[in-house]
Amino acid sequence: RVLLFGAGRKQMKMKYKSKRWSGTYTGKWEGVIPNLMRRYNQTKSGGIRDWIEQFMSMRPCPVCNGARLKKESLSVTVGEINLGEFSQMSINQALNFIQKLKLESMDHIISQEILKEIKERLRFLYDVGLDYLTLNRSASTLSGGEAQRIRLATQIGSQLMGVLYVLDEPSIGLHPRDNKRLLNTLKKLRDLGNTILVVEHDKETMEAADFLVDLGPGAGEHGGEVVFSGPPENILKSKKSLTGEYLSGKKRISVPKSRRNTKAKELILFGASGNNLKSIDVIFPLGKFILVSG
Repeated sequence: RVLLFGAGRKQMKMKYKSKRWSGTYTGKWEGVIPNLMRRYNQTKSGGIRDWIEQFMSMRPCPVCNGARLKKESLSVTVGEINLGEFSQMSINQALNFIQKLKLESMDHIISQEILKEIKERLRFLYDVGLDYLTLNRSASTLSGGEAQRIRLATQIGSQLMGVLYVLDEPSIGLHPRDNKRLLNTLKKLRDLGNTILVVEHDKETMEAADFLVDLGPGAGEHGGEVVFSGPPENILKSKKSLTGEYLSGKKRISVPKSRRNTKAKELILFGASGNNLKSIDVIFPLGKFILVSG
């Protein structure tokens, strides 16, 4: 314990040995952990922080079990659960809980406006396809698409008008079944009196737009020109737009007639549980083209 956490104010006799100097001296022993924490907080070097972080790990607080609230706060319950238990729910579960919550008449009057606001905020997150996220999810673990959709839900809640919103592929990482909810949310934002400019490659989003701008004719240095601009239905008739040819069905991505059936080595993951994964086992055959969807 003294080695890790230090000896406080106590003077200790220590032997020091290195290539440049060796000897004995008396002084205070800071401890390995306080030393690393002090250096981590004081340094401006990213390299030193990365080196120290290899000795660090995140663990739930043993007192509150990760609820981030003191005992007195956790002792208050509504509907037989406290705030810590509520924050462990997914957006979908929390929304169902609020909708089914039954209170006494006086409690209902007091909480009416608060519950209405909570319900609306949860509904916004649900509508942008984030119903699977838990309320206590750390922001650092969110994907770029998830973080962007949270910001989008926040903007809808602010009820601003006359704003230009620029979104970079908001459907990225979103399951196709949730795409319509996202599109309805964008339309609600538009109907408030805002302009929504979306950079997107999703077919359903293109068809839902009021106005479509297609850049091309190729990618990278072979593009950069406006090939088409106008209502989405008109791009189907465009002879210059490669996007229009695929949207109209004139061109298709062909399905391979044969697949690789060679026996290959496998990469097997057991109990994967990061972020949204629920302790799954999965096999990836090596040397093949593998797709993960969902």
